[in-house]
Amino acid sequence: MIVAKHVLISGRVQGVWFRATTKEKAEEYNIKGWVRNTSDGKVEAVFIGEEEDVEKMIQWCHHGPPLARVEKVEVSSYPSTEDFKDFTIRY
Repeated sequence: MIVAKHVLISGRVQGVWFRATTKEKAEEYNIKGWVRNTSDGKVEAVFIGEEEDVEKMIQWCHHGPPLARVEKVEVSSYPSTEDFKDFTIRY
């Protein structure tokens, strides 16, 4: 089943290759969607894909890349499974 999740990651998550590594992991799990930094120092992402793959992606977000220090991961449903062609980094 295809699911769509909105994820907000807090902690030391900017300037530690979080977005680039998220993109690599998303492509590994065949996830569509996007990731971006927020103005308040968080990383925000939308993951769309098979439920099991999206769950793996969310679990990865709890630790992120080696230099990250994740303090909190907030997950909510995303209102659409719009047809993203791939996974992108938004600026």
